[in-house]
Amino acid sequence: MSFRSGRHFLQIPGPTNVPDRVLRAIDRATIDHRGPDFGQMSLEILENLKRVFQTKHPVIVFPASGTGAWEAALVNTLSPGDPVLMFETGHFATLWQKMAAKLGLAAEFVPGDWRHGVDPAQVEARLAEDREHRIKAVCVVHNETSTGVTSRIGAIRRAIDNARHPALFMVDTISSLASIDYRPDDWGVDVTVAGSQKGLMLPPGLSFNHVGPKALAAAKLARLPKSYWGWDEMLSANKSGFYPYTPATNLLYGLHEALKMLLEEGLAEVFARHARHGEAARRAVRGWGLEILCADPEEYSNTLTAVMTPAGHDADRVREVILERFDMSLGTGLGKLAKKVFRIGHMGDFNDLALLGTLAGVEMGLEIAGVPHRQGGVRAAMDYLGQTSGTAATLAAAGRRSAA
Repeated sequence: MSFRSGRHFLQIPGPTNVPDRVLRAIDRATIDHRGPDFGQMSLEILENLKRVFQTKHPVIVFPASGTGAWEAALVNTLSPGDPVLMFETGHFATLWQKMAAKLGLAAEFVPGDWRHGVDPAQVEARLAEDREHRIKAVCVVHNETSTGVTSRIGAIRRAIDNARHPALFMVDTISSLASIDYRPDDWGVDVTVAGSQKGLMLPPGLSFNHVGPKALAAAKLARLPKSYWGWDEMLSANKSGFYPYTPATNLLYGLHEALKMLLEEGLAEVFARHARHGEAARRAVRGWGLEILCADPEEYSNTLTAVMTPAGHDADRVREVILERFDMSLGTGLGKLAKKVFRIGHMGDFNDLALLGTLAGVEMGLEIAGVPHRQGGVRAAMDYLGQTSGTAATLAAAGRRSAA
């Protein structure tokens, strides 16, 4: 392999680039995870997690990928054969549904076109039909990483309430937490699923459940088997800052630092920055004359943009050219979107110049790959960024895709 100068541009929609401050924090000697220093750090982490999750309820940390948090959400609250309502918004929603079926749940999967989020009217209509309240949970992916579509969590909560249905409300925020406004307490979310490798600016390896009081009550009656994923032992040990088994100590060092960074910037500023970069990326795509996969502007994601290539042009070839020529990785099309889209990640530790470098690499790659497009996408993004500031005051102008 020939030598490459400069840094690799990791512009997939997660894992994201890990900031130097977080890398330095991780690169410390491991300490005793039963000792007082660890306990004090852990208590600070758990408190700051509540602030970033915007909740007053417990947040549990598992040494796992986000898939582990999916499983923990289901097995702690449900029993064999329980019906759950899920929605086909993309590849990751499909995987969560497959997990539910493997666990012995009766997963009703509402079909979708992978270009729209969950329709609140469909939620309300289906729950209104369930007069016996057999459905025990409604499971939604907030920001579908495979499509760049953000579902409107507040509107879905209102739909559940309008149907007067007692189902638990579970939300996957793996590619939205700490990037897109998410308010589980305000929106009546009972269980939140999250991962470390996206908006939290960490390597993969930690997953999270925010657990509301209704979910804790359900956990007392749930009969799906669990051991590693059990909330009860975790919550008991967490009271003093410890864990029932060996935690991922060095990743927790990184989490401790990443949470500080997010709170130093301020969540409103973090959300505004992502909204601004999301809008700039979309302006670039429109400037190229290409189509954004997300079909509804009200559901545009601020953490990634999925770009459709014209018929007859392989999106993976575009990605291959860009990697070979410019040492930049873009996200591939997943599932039924394979070879049809490429995904530009713009979340986490990210600024204007990083975005413009990314978009320049895409524009050059489109030209080299022979994909029909117009010149000027980067110019459109530059004009927008030059006319706006990166402060919370720009949030409404940039488009508050918080799904409220």
